[in-house]
Amino acid sequence: MSARRGRGALAVLLLVAATTAGCSGDDPEDALSAFLDALASGDVAAAAANTDSPAAATSVLSQIRGVLEPESLDVDDEEVKEPNGDTVTAGYQLTWHLPQGRTWSYRADALLRAAETGWQVHWQPTVVHPQLAVGQTLGLLPQLPEIAPVLDRDGVPLMRPQTVIGVAVDPQKTGNASAVAGSLAKALHRYEPSVTGRSVLEGMSKTKPGDAYPVISLRAGDYQRVKPVIYDLPGVRFVSQERLLPVTRGSGQQVLPGIRALVEQQLAGAAGWRIVTRGVTGGEVSELKAEPPRPSPAVTSTLSARIQAAAEKALDTEPYPAALVAIQPSSGDILAVAQNRAADDEGSLALAGRFPPGSTFKIVTAAAALSAGDVDAGSPVDCPGTTTIENRVVPNEGRFDLGRVPLATAFARSCNTTFARLAAGLPASALTDAARSFGIGADFVVPGLTTVTGAVPASDSAVQRAENGFGQGTVVTSPFGLALAAATVQAGKVPTPSIVKGLPATTQNVGDPPSDDVLGALRGMMRQVVTAGTATGLRDIPDVAGKTGTAQFGDGSRSHGWFVGYRGDLAFAVLLTEAGSSKPAVQAAHRFLAGVG
Repeated sequence: MSARRGRGALAVLLLVAATTAGCSGDDPEDALSAFLDALASGDVAAAAANTDSPAAATSVLSQIRGVLEPESLDVDDEEVKEPNGDTVTAGYQLTWHLPQGRTWSYRADALLRAAETGWQVHWQPTVVHPQLAVGQTLGLLPQLPEIAPVLDRDGVPLMRPQTVIGVAVDPQKTGNASAVAGSLAKALHRYEPSVTGRSVLEGMSKTKPGDAYPVISLRAGDYQRVKPVIYDLPGVRFVSQERLLPVTRGSGQQVLPGIRALVEQQLAGAAGWRIVTRGVTGGEVSELKAEPPRPSPAVTSTLSARIQAAAEKALDTEPYPAALVAIQPSSGDILAVAQNRAADDEGSLALAGRFPPGSTFKIVTAAAALSAGDVDAGSPVDCPGTTTIENRVVPNEGRFDLGRVPLATAFARSCNTTFARLAAGLPASALTDAARSFGIGADFVVPGLTTVTGAVPASDSAVQRAENGFGQGTVVTSPFGLALAAATVQAGKVPTPSIVKGLPATTQNVGDPPSDDVLGALRGMMRQVVTAGTATGLRDIPDVAGKTGTAQFGDGSRSHGWFVGYRGDLAFAVLLTEAGSSKPAVQAAHRFLAGVG
């Protein structure tokens, strides 16, 4: 805590040490300066010790500093007046520098008295502020601006301010805590499955004495439905406030909370504030300072309500945890982030999951081999049912054997054996470097989101590179990372993602863009996946290009299903965990694209 003090000219220079009976020799100016210096430095004990009532001064000064949390305090223009016997009056300017750039400045007065030990500040709360009376406390109240809605890219509201009622319980006032927890759980579980009798009891057990455990926040309509059951429960409290909530209940659960947090930060920065005095009952007595809030503009997200709804509907019926991320290649705008309830129960799989990508990673392996000049899309390559890299046997799915075919055909039919051989022959860091050129392994700090693109470790082992080459081994990615990869193929370079207009991500470790020749080959090969390869279930939707992936995990008996691709200025990745194959992911992609129209 820094202390900054200025000193104005004194009205009278006092020579009182020789004329005041019983004093230690200190003059009133020194006594005032000692008090104000300690007050400015934040040394409450020292400031109180320079008064004639240290206990009362300590209580008030501690309360005031606790409320204001000042970054510094300036004291200026001290003025000590003519003594009147054993008393002297003094004035000074106090300027509090509070967090968030707030400043509060005013004049105050003090009375100094001569005592046997010297001059002391006569303690009264008016020493700190002229309107602060005995028994009163100080309060600092935020003045939040009206909450504006969050809009999608087309101006459609995604979130609106709505009244919510917070339900909390004071453990010390419940009487029978188990009974109250059970009643709350029975009434509220339908609105939030995580609210159970056990969770409420655990929450209460960790709550400090005097505090209340926040159980849930309810929309106003939901609160009215359960109010008859919970309102009279002992120890239960209710607080009403305005909060941004999704227009469509349950929509965008992986992205809208992050956007709301950004809005709340913006509101805090635009908030006004009031400093007031409170009486002994806590009620407001007078207003000492007021700054109105600044207007809060509506926040525009990059999301599309239409595409988000199509993504959520495409996944809703899946029995497996399912996730989908859609990005606009030309801008990097995130258009949709969707998960079904099973995925939500496991966390943010769409944005921060780490899964083996399976054959979707052949996009990167193909790019690395094409960049090295080893092959082009028409190069004849072998696609045997199995191949052996050193001592590792790599099979195709079902051990299908295409013989010798163009690279584009091996890609479209997803030959593990072909891409294992290509990867084994590449330098140790070739796949790592190629992946970064598609955004995988790069770092993006997206305001409002926590994202992971994946990791592609370099390897000196030919076997490890072979396994990585068809998306197994040590390679992991997220739907977000693979959506960026698909967007890169379409756009020609890794787009900079964002979720709020005007707040792009900061990026690190993004590789150089793939060459035009590589991109041209990949676009043709990914289109062939749909027209004559493993994703023919999408042939009836025009202009779709992509790549399927079946990714084994654990002991190899279970598999995730992927489809990543693009259509026009829409790139996306679909993941169905434990789906067994890529076919359900292709079907979900079909529902998504049909829903988008």
